[in-house]
Order: sequence, then structure tokens, then C-alpha cells
Amino acid sequence: LVSLLLIGIAAWGIGFGLISSFRVVGVVIAVGVFLFLIALVGLIGAVKHHQVLLFFYMIILLLVFIVQFSVSCACLALNKEQQSKLLEVGWSNTNSARADIERNLNCCGFRVFDPNETCFSDCYRSRQCQPCAPIIEEYSGMVLRFVGGIGLFFSFTEILGVWLTYRYRNQRDPRANPSAFL
Repeated sequence: LVSLLLIGIAAWGIGFGLISSFRVVGVVIAVGVFLFLIALVGLIGAVKHHQVLLFFYMIILLLVFIVQFSVSCACLALNKEQQSKLLEVGWSNTNSARADIERNLNCCGFRVFDPNETCFSDCYRSRQCQPCAPIIEEYSGMVLRFVGGIGLFFSFTEILGVWLTYRYRNQRDPRANPSAFL
């Protein structure tokens, strides 16, 4: 479900022109496909009661849990100063994201508006633009809390999946020979 959601959101972002970086969309789609394949391995392992597939599913799901839990905690633990520094580094290192932000948020520059710099916003023609940093910081705080909370929720459902896989993996296959050891 999460994998299909990631793929759908990436396609929606490209379709409506909210994201122009194909690298970001490619990574999101690759993560979605990876999660879909892992879910498929778990499904096939559960249907066939294949212990090796269930073991690999359990290990990969545990690793995904660790990464997702760490990223969620990091999103929730960032304070305003750290968010501001992170946004400033991102602003100075990417040109395509800068153009998208200026166009979508109708602002120019990061901390101060400089009329001599090129800007992709509509307000640039009238030279009455406000800087992008306050707008981005407001949105980024909301997004980080939302992403952290959703990631934390799904990370705990993943640990439940690891536990259930462990329990199911150690059960005897009902289709097997009843006189067999395991």
C-alpha cells in the first residue's frame, strides 16, 4: 500500500508540475518499486509457506524499519535553527529546486530580495517580491512533523510485520506430511 502510494504521489507531482526534478521523482519511484517487490516476496513466502523467502522478507523489513524509524525521529527532532541551516544548504546547492520554489511560492531570493539576480517568480516583474526563507520555513516545519508522524506510524506497523513473519515462519506447514519433524 505504501509503495503504491509513493509511486502515485510521484506521478501526481510530475503530472501537475509541482516537481520538475526527475532525479527526485526517480528516487521516489525506485523506493516505491523496491517496497512493492519486498511486499510481493513476503506474500509469495506466506502463500507457499517458504521459510527462506519469509526469512529474507523478515530481515529486509527489519532493515527498512530501522531506516524509516531513524528518518522519522530525525524529522521530528529538528529544531528551527537546524531546519533553517538545512534549507539554506539545500537552497544554495540546487538550481532546479530554487526555480520551482520561486515560481510556486511567488518569492525571490532566500533571505533577501536582490533585484539584480534572476528570478522565476511572477512578482519579479513588479520588483515587489518577498524573500523565500520565511515561507519555506513555515511549510517545512509542517511537512517535517507530518512526514515524521506518518513515518513513525508505518515503522511500527513494519515491526509488527516482522514479528508476525517470525511467528508464521516458525509454524508447521499444514499441507506438509504430519509425521515430518518440521
